[in-house]
Amino acid sequence: MRASLLASLGSLLLSCSLVGQSPEIDLSKIKMPPGFEISIYSDQVPGARSLALSENGTLFVSTRRGGGNVFAVVDTDGDKKADKTYTIATGLNTPNGVALRNGSLYVAEINRILRYDDIENRLDNPPEPVVVYDELPTDRHHGWKYIAFGPDDKLYVPIGAPCNICDPGEPYASIWRMDPDGTNMEPFATGVRNTVGFTWHPETGEMWFTDNGRDMLGDDVPPDELNHAPEKGMHFGYPYFHGGDIPDPEFGEGRKMEDYAPPARRLGPHVASLGLEIYDGDMFPEEYRHQIFIAEHGSWNRSKKIGYRISLVRLDEDHNTTGYEPFAEGWLQGEEAWGRPVDLEQMPDGSLLISDDYAGVVYRVAYSGS
Repeated sequence: MRASLLASLGSLLLSCSLVGQSPEIDLSKIKMPPGFEISIYSDQVPGARSLALSENGTLFVSTRRGGGNVFAVVDTDGDKKADKTYTIATGLNTPNGVALRNGSLYVAEINRILRYDDIENRLDNPPEPVVVYDELPTDRHHGWKYIAFGPDDKLYVPIGAPCNICDPGEPYASIWRMDPDGTNMEPFATGVRNTVGFTWHPETGEMWFTDNGRDMLGDDVPPDELNHAPEKGMHFGYPYFHGGDIPDPEFGEGRKMEDYAPPARRLGPHVASLGLEIYDGDMFPEEYRHQIFIAEHGSWNRSKKIGYRISLVRLDEDHNTTGYEPFAEGWLQGEEAWGRPVDLEQMPDGSLLISDDYAGVVYRVAYSGS
């Protein structure tokens, strides 16, 4: 109980420390491999969190704090920078998740999922939302939702553990899925503490997702996780094991680690791994194709900060992870952070967009080869 209260207090203090700040944006501080360059795609999206890109190029951007806003940004002149911003919704309950299907925008609040129909023809006059599902828990601890449609045309939504460490039972610490109209809600994966990003491999159609490890076990324990869920019904260990083989001091006794799925890759401890993208474009060199880019929001539960970067997990031809390395870093200068990456979205030209809820911008990473 004491650890859970300390974790909640730490999260609250971190949140309070970020509100109202306007960090200076100096892109020269961002270091990437040779040939890559970063620019501002939009600086009109305060609190930018999850991203969803339409086939027509409209980028929908969610938020978690502030006025409960959802934005749409458009590059009308094709100069690779958004020049038009629309406010789709305000006053929502932590609208962290956005997803698109058949011209409709789905938005996940803490306790429900909304749908805005024919949204791209209504950007300047958004319709009243349709309530798709309103039976999600109301807990605010790990209550913000990431949503996405899978290859099976199901809408996937996580329900995080309402604590730092506890054994809350169903429906918590799981990834669920439902039909687009909100029916047939069922669990897909369990033992998942708090995922704020998942995607599907473009070749196999199998899910990959990040998971945030528990706090209050020290600077370097446990790691965050990159997980691979090729099928329904897998259990990924929480709250009994962390990182695959680290028994929890409160809940691990009497459990066998062989009963749970290990992570596909251990990530940095407390890096707050959020959105991820399996690159499938033609702009970047071939060595980046079908590799996994991960937004690391940055630690709070460490004596020295880490994360605050985009990392790269490399896969071999059999989709086994072979490496974990920084791709873009520099948002953390010493112990001072001026940016916090959240989500990634691939553009049709092969560039990558990155949201930053601290700086309040969306970046564009491109490869020029020079």
